Amino acid sequence: MGLLEIRDLRVSYGKLEVLHGISLDVAQGEIVALLGSNGAGKTTTLRAISGLIRPRAGEIAMDGLRLTGLRAHQIVALGLGHIPEGRRIFGALTVEENLHLGGYLIRRDSAALQQRRDQLYATFPRLGERRSQLAGTLSGGEQQMLAIARALMLRPRIVVLDEPSMGLAPKLVRAIFGMIADICREGTSILLVEQNARQALRIAHRAYVLESGRIALAGSAQELAQDSRVRAAYLGGSAIAAE
Repeated sequence: MGLLEIRDLRVSYGKLEVLHGISLDVAQGEIVALLGSNGAGKTTTLRAISGLIRPRAGEIAMDGLRLTGLRAHQIVALGLGHIPEGRRIFGALTVEENLHLGGYLIRRDSAALQQRRDQLYATFPRLGERRSQLAGTLSGGEQQMLAIARALMLRPRIVVLDEPSMGLAPKLVRAIFGMIADICREGTSILLVEQNARQALRIAHRAYVLESGRIALAGSAQELAQDSRVRAAYLGGSAIAAE
């Protein structure tokens, strides 16, 4: 049994069905990449998992517990974090205030809140240096670090992460993906949506390719990195060298 299990998930916007019965799994301690072109349904999948939109049909479960029908804050409380596309930090608040919002569900336990915040400052020292700085004045890479740290405030068992490389320079992209791999090694499972298929497949254990709301390919990251269809569509025709 996977930590996260999705079976026959269907999602519609009005009369338009955008997910046509997809199924996927994420195991404990695993990074799973969800690849696909714009409009394939990747962000919709994450929003359905997080309870931000209601599926038309299908089942979503975490550690055997049914998530379908629960509200977003209930799903967060069960151990799922969501890092949205575009970061969605609160630019008019400080770094520390953003982290406190990430820990909203434990706001009454000030000792736990402070402990978790300090642990994340140790993990992301740059955020600690900028704790009193308005989040909107941070660089793009620092804002992505903040979005990740905010989602980790409640020690989620799994994080769904949407386009972390968006708008970042290549050096920062490598740094962010290194952090994602570290977070997984520390025990948090990750479902990663990413346009940069090359970087995603380098850190992922397994991957799915979503095309027009359907799972077109699935397998180990290494297998998909060598697949001619994936190489042609997402890797510029070249395979990813083993590292």
